[in-house]
Amino acid sequence: MEMFELLNELEELVEGSPRIPMTRRILVDEERILESLDRIRTALPEEMRQAKWVVQEREKVLGESRKEAQRIMESAQREVDKKVDETEITSKAREMAEEVIHKAEKMAWDIKQGAHEYADDLLHTLQERLERVSAEVQEGRTELKAIKPGS
Repeated sequence: MEMFELLNELEELVEGSPRIPMTRRILVDEERILESLDRIRTALPEEMRQAKWVVQEREKVLGESRKEAQRIMESAQREVDKKVDETEITSKAREMAEEVIHKAEKMAWDIKQGAHEYADDLLHTLQERLERVSAEVQEGRTELKAIKPGS
């Protein structure tokens, strides 16, 4: 069932619910509204689920990159400590450690940027779809309001 139809059903449920006298409140069948919400969740575009997954994966990749950078830094430090007495080797080790650290930081930054761009693209696509669905819902409501009961 399309999202538009599910939203229409939800709207009909709300509009068809009995009103509490002298208030703007209504009584809604909890089971029916929860069932409608579950069906809407099921019909949500895959991009919404993917966006959540992308954010989780980004955090996982960033965490792994940080651990790898820390491991590389510790490894480089151990290497430097071993060769402290040999100035030429010590100098080379420091250069290599700095290069490795620089590469690890750049790699982590590149991964983070890529994850941000991918998440932004997915969220942008999702936003456009949701705006279209919202426009369809509004158009449907406008059409329903234009049809007078008894016509």
